Amino acid sequence: MAMYWCTEALPLAVTSLLPVVLFPFLGVLSSSKVCPQYFLDTNFLFLSGLIMASAIEEWNLHRRIALKILLITGVQPARLILGMMLTTAFLSMWLSNTASTAMMLPIVNALLLSLFGNKEASKEPGQLSEVTSDEPNQNKICSVSSEIQQLSLEETTFLNGRPDAANKKKEGEYQKRVWKGFLIAVPYAASIGGTATLTGTAPNLILIGQLKSVFPGCDVVNFGSWFLFACPLMLLFLILGWLWIALFHGCFTLRVRKKKVEEEAESRVKLVIQEDYKRLGPMQFAEGAVAFFFFMFAALLFTRDPKFVPGWSKFFEKGYVTDATTAVTIVTMLFFFPSQKPSFKWWFDFKAPNNPIKPLMSWKRTQETVPWNIILLLGGGFAMARGCEESGLSIWLGSRLQPLQNVPPPAAVLLITVVIAMFTEFASNTATIIIFLPVLAELAVRLQVNPLYLMIPGTVGCSYAFMLPVSTPPNSIAFSSGLLMVKDMVKTGVVMNIIGVLTLSLAMNTWAFYIFDLSTYPDWAKNHINSNGNTSLVDIVNATFSPANVTL
Repeated sequence: MAMYWCTEALPLAVTSLLPVVLFPFLGVLSSSKVCPQYFLDTNFLFLSGLIMASAIEEWNLHRRIALKILLITGVQPARLILGMMLTTAFLSMWLSNTASTAMMLPIVNALLLSLFGNKEASKEPGQLSEVTSDEPNQNKICSVSSEIQQLSLEETTFLNGRPDAANKKKEGEYQKRVWKGFLIAVPYAASIGGTATLTGTAPNLILIGQLKSVFPGCDVVNFGSWFLFACPLMLLFLILGWLWIALFHGCFTLRVRKKKVEEEAESRVKLVIQEDYKRLGPMQFAEGAVAFFFFMFAALLFTRDPKFVPGWSKFFEKGYVTDATTAVTIVTMLFFFPSQKPSFKWWFDFKAPNNPIKPLMSWKRTQETVPWNIILLLGGGFAMARGCEESGLSIWLGSRLQPLQNVPPPAAVLLITVVIAMFTEFASNTATIIIFLPVLAELAVRLQVNPLYLMIPGTVGCSYAFMLPVSTPPNSIAFSSGLLMVKDMVKTGVVMNIIGVLTLSLAMNTWAFYIFDLSTYPDWAKNHINSNGNTSLVDIVNATFSPANVTL
């Protein structure tokens, strides 16, 4: 399955169904034990997140949020990239990384076309035709000499005010670098933002599912505790990544600028965004309703059991109310809450029309927009983990890692993050984490460290794929624009990978220690019982590979 997942010889969803066929025939697991793995409560949490994301897209709330953030951040090149990255990362926390990128890139292209003045810029940014501020573009917004163009011009010009050939070439090269910086920043921000919430990307949920399967007593990781750990990490990485992208692509400048020119350019560029925002019109009732349910969705998940303070779940039987229960409760309301402001005239006038009102979400729309293949992919990962545990493969893998027992845990975290970040450049992040998580769990047992200390960096690290177009769907979408070459992504991505590895190691050895209590070897790891018997995992490994049991 690992080979199929990495090579995609079969569709990933079809490969995920192989445990249903192979495990019963090979005597690993019965069908009655394999099939339930495809719809654990973790899958329901992920499904709820996908439905909420569909509702946000259905009523265009995500576009309103994106344009509003861009209006706040400003229009200078570096600030625009920051605004794009913050917007994409925020959307990716709740929508899929692919959907966030697909939504933001057209905004980026439209904005840059307005900045550079003509559509030829999207094909050959280095060879821009001259457009005057009096020529309207197709959107009927004046195509102006933008701040980017003005800042790239030197003071040496012809007497008629036009730049000479050398400066025009330099200007074109600068514009091309800036354009590439914008295109690269969006998919990178989507990958980074998805790590901040449990529902942001599939590997985070696979971690939860495998923890429940391998370490049933582990209740440390939930939506709230994960957000406390991953959101600061995401913001730190995002800021450092923005600084690198803006510097590498020349978006920062030290040139002395005239204040009047800067203000005029900024006001003209802002007009482009304002016009797009005005086209959305005033917020409709449906948008406000979805925003309210979205806020409730996030707030209730975060406060259910945040660990550092008692959550509202304490009012219910322990272990009965999970994140999946909370998410499904909110999402269910979308299917009966009206999308138009209800009228109660018919209560007082029986002749008043009482027409049915369309709800915020319909099941038909859900069927069309929810990527059901991801649900199967999650289930395949959980079934694979259960098979590894039942068959004893995970124990055997742990024993093969015995030489790593002498490696200090911080070094092990750094090594694991580097290896997984490199591996995920060539395989999907979901396939990568499905392969590595059982190994990391057994390695933690061998090292006698908290399993989360190794499993969390492995999970987050598999989302740090920035170097190749094939690494992630967002990378592929940006690369398909035709403006990026592989070397552009490699040059920018290799430094992004290094920044990601270092920031993740910093997080795991600082605030993660207090959030997940990583300084101790927890009871839920000590008391882990293998389903094949009543012996702890460590005892099984030690007994199996002790000198007394080795035949010479």
